[in-house]
Amino acid sequence: MRIKKYDVDYSRRQMMKNTALGLGAGVLMPLEKLWAQDSGLTDVSKAYPDEAFSIEAQTKGKVSEGDYITADNLEHVEHLLDPCVIQQIREDGRRIRIGPPETDITRMFTYQNLQKTLDNLERGYEAQFNDVGNVVGPDGNPWQGGFPFPNPKNALEIQANAALSWGRADANLYAVRQVDFKGNGEQQYAYDFAWVELQMQARIDGKAFRGHTDEIRRQTAYFEKSEAVKGTSFLSVWKYDQRKIPDLYGYLPQFRRVRQYPANQRFEPLIPGATWFLTDPWAAGDPMLTWGNYEIVERKPMLGATSGNFAIKDDNWQLPVMEGNEKYFDVAFSMIPEVAVVQSKPVGYPRAPVSKRLAYFDVRNSTYTGCIRFDRQGKPWVNFESAFCYYQDGDRVVMGHDGEHPAWSWAYVMSYNMQNKRMSRVDHAKEASGIKSLFQIDQDWMYDTYLTPAAQQALGRV
Repeated sequence: MRIKKYDVDYSRRQMMKNTALGLGAGVLMPLEKLWAQDSGLTDVSKAYPDEAFSIEAQTKGKVSEGDYITADNLEHVEHLLDPCVIQQIREDGRRIRIGPPETDITRMFTYQNLQKTLDNLERGYEAQFNDVGNVVGPDGNPWQGGFPFPNPKNALEIQANAALSWGRADANLYAVRQVDFKGNGEQQYAYDFAWVELQMQARIDGKAFRGHTDEIRRQTAYFEKSEAVKGTSFLSVWKYDQRKIPDLYGYLPQFRRVRQYPANQRFEPLIPGATWFLTDPWAAGDPMLTWGNYEIVERKPMLGATSGNFAIKDDNWQLPVMEGNEKYFDVAFSMIPEVAVVQSKPVGYPRAPVSKRLAYFDVRNSTYTGCIRFDRQGKPWVNFESAFCYYQDGDRVVMGHDGEHPAWSWAYVMSYNMQNKRMSRVDHAKEASGIKSLFQIDQDWMYDTYLTPAAQQALGRV
């Protein structure tokens, strides 16, 4: 018989104590010790009691790995789920499989981002906030790449980790398939599009791309399907200064020209049927300092989609959907030992229809599992749930950005309107309408093809 050293509430109590004292992540060991080059690094379980990884301990034996959570046994795990997932299970017929927890920190990052971070630690290159709140290096110059705060101590450091480099890489091109459902489960729209991201600074190579020293990234959504939106694209040009709202350019085929959009377009759907806005992706869809009043309102173990959801057995990486309820992917949640619930408000958008958001961050890699935005009345509105995973399943593997190590990326998004039960079900495909997901990318080609107003015009004419 194994005697437990810690009760199931120990981790929760210690995490909130650490938050109050301004300490970093980890319960038994600060995460910076795991990040040290000579620590063995990979086993994040050293930093937490076994009970923080155990669904059996957290539910007093009522739920085990391999079980499905349904409305019939939801009561045993409600304390481990966000309010949206609880609503989906209780009111909309969703079910969730319980998978094994991830304990290998190297499977929670892109290889290059992890190595850059370790190199920063070894040479004493540490991030800080300058006098206006932007992240800079110890010399006061723009951040040179890697994870800025490996052991985040407060909500702002967690948000900075999420905001500086969305996909933990200099360049990402995702083939995306989206299906939009009405509240009753009837399919309404289907789209295929490219989601393109290029870091202009905070890059692995430590340089400013093509000399764009005033920018942090460029991002484009280009729609190839359906016929009603084919050729439509939206380009966001982000300034390095996180106080500034990105320039947003849109190309609509029916007008055959590129025009600039106002800031409030970030809080409207880009295409008919979509439940998500530009403000939602990565729980950092707007510059960090255009939101404010950041605080950690809770810190605890939770269930989330952090591993085991890459559909590599499907040739197009297609995830299975729930039988009888196609609004939902049939996916696994696993125990995350430490989640920080970060609350923030849109201080830079006086006309925003949003009052606040709650983002649920796995503090081991500052990656969100869910992000709920609230309407002006303070009512829960839309949850942007995502899964992230290591692109390897036994001998089957998709190589990442360096061509030598497995990729790490997102697998799906389910953007669910909690007020009318409409769903945008989104998956990261290998290919969609001729668009191919790319990790190893010619960045000059990507910039010239997708990331300028002239490129938008050219794409719309194809």
